[in-house]
Amino acid sequence: MSSGGDFAGLRRARRLARSMVRRARKSHLLTFVGLLALTVTLGSAALAMSTFIPTSVLIIPLLLGGLLLRFRPLVALTLVTLAIGSYVVSDRAQGMPKIGFVLTLGLAAWIVLTGARVRSRLGVQGTRGESMLMELRDTLTAQGELPRLPPGWRAEVAIRSAGGASFSGDFVVSTIRDGELLEVALVDVSGKGIDAGTRALLLSGAFGGLLGVVPVEEFLPSANQYLRRQDWDDDFATVVQVAVNLRTGDFEVRTAGHPPAILFDSWSGRWQSRDSEGPLLGLVEIPEFKVNKGQLKQGDALFLYSDGMVETPHREIGQGTDRLAGHAERLIAQGFKGAAKELVVEIGGRGDDSAIVVIHRQMNPADLVVPTCPTTTRTTSRPTTLRRRGNTLLKTFRPA
Repeated sequence: MSSGGDFAGLRRARRLARSMVRRARKSHLLTFVGLLALTVTLGSAALAMSTFIPTSVLIIPLLLGGLLLRFRPLVALTLVTLAIGSYVVSDRAQGMPKIGFVLTLGLAAWIVLTGARVRSRLGVQGTRGESMLMELRDTLTAQGELPRLPPGWRAEVAIRSAGGASFSGDFVVSTIRDGELLEVALVDVSGKGIDAGTRALLLSGAFGGLLGVVPVEEFLPSANQYLRRQDWDDDFATVVQVAVNLRTGDFEVRTAGHPPAILFDSWSGRWQSRDSEGPLLGLVEIPEFKVNKGQLKQGDALFLYSDGMVETPHREIGQGTDRLAGHAERLIAQGFKGAAKELVVEIGGRGDDSAIVVIHRQMNPADLVVPTCPTTTRTTSRPTTLRRRGNTLLKTFRPA
């Protein structure tokens, strides 16, 4: 019974602490006065009970001030803390490291003030700046989620940033137009990781607004015009755009300086490069983007990927594409389920941003089952039979 009461008390204390933090963030004057009172209280306690309370306890309100106060009140709190700390140390017995403590407290104050000065340039204090970055990261991630597709279709996306950073120079925007036209654009911004993350966030909002609004053939020219208006020095972006009719399977691929899409033909067992010519975005005033058309039949899959998936300092794009297709062959038996995540982990370069989109038109369930003997429940799928029969063709990479 007492254990339940203890847990209830801890929950109440936690709620009280959260409430105090929320109020402190809203009232800067109240926070400043409270931290000053805490500093004086801790200094007095350290002076009266030097055996039990070390002088270093004064660092606590200083650190709290760095999280909750604006820059100017933090400077005032720092000066008060240094004055109280110096007085408490001077009253200590001989032989104690007085100068060393004052220097350590001063160094801690300088670190706290430096961090607060950087955050003040954003107009925020404490951890609010980090919270804003996390919200921006979540926004970029949410924009990269693919829409829900009708039965018979599966689409997956996976993105991994260089060095494990939260932001990536690769991003995906997608939409469904009129309920049957899936539009997807995989964008690779120059740079990588956090360095390209801010530009990727800006472009993801702009490109996401264009996709599905302008005609399919005008998306890349419109994106090029937007990028040129930014007047970035030596910065550009590459894009592969695909529009798939979910009713017929017809698709159009356009690229802007991006590696070509690849198509898996389930009936022949071959991989086809769906290349289309187009310049990098942001470099040419009036570019021309050619289109590569095709059709996704049942069992076919279309792969869009960034150069981080296929290109390394020791490997050309063509060799990397062959390697990507070879590894994707192992995922045919499972219907490419989970293929995007596995390919990014296994194939993606460690020192570059990596992204891949897999669009798979699944087989009709009515065509998967072959009549069997009434005494057995075993079924054989038609694609599996074709794969076994055409096993020697699966390693063929034929450009379209």
